Amino acid sequence: MGISGFEPTFLIGVDPVRQAHGSRLATLAGRRLTGFSLVRFAEDGDWFADSPVVLDFDGIQVEVCHWKFDELSIGWDAIDTTASITGWESYELTPLWSHSDGRLEPFVGHELREVTLLEWQPTGRDLAAGTVAVEFAFTDSCLRIVNGLDENRIEVGAAHPDYVRRHRLSH
Repeated sequence: MGISGFEPTFLIGVDPVRQAHGSRLATLAGRRLTGFSLVRFAEDGDWFADSPVVLDFDGIQVEVCHWKFDELSIGWDAIDTTASITGWESYELTPLWSHSDGRLEPFVGHELREVTLLEWQPTGRDLAAGTVAVEFAFTDSCLRIVNGLDENRIEVGAAHPDYVRRHRLSH
């Protein structure tokens, strides 16, 4: 992908994600979201949803990226969002780091209340069953980075009722 510092370790299922990252995610509670970074294309401004969503909480950077139908990577303080994205020279689009997004901007400056790992458990058959979303709860609303079936999707507000919320993280 050409993103400096991005070396994902993809995990499947809520238990492996919680074991690998639960305690560290919990330590984000009480910190303010001070910034974020997404990859957008210079030509049209579209978000490249296959790239990681980078959130900065008072100097601690968490990097969330979904891949395939059920894999999730969470990284810490590794991605350099000031470096150019390389390896796209033969493509028609030019990826650039962006600090602009209408879904994320309202959360900047707000204190994080808690982080929750959500598991998609629909009542019927669903290819996405068992996928893990990371929810960041602030005082007035929640921000989730979910699996959009082989890419990231950003959701704001109340979670769909098919998400199971029994995986709250606290320190």
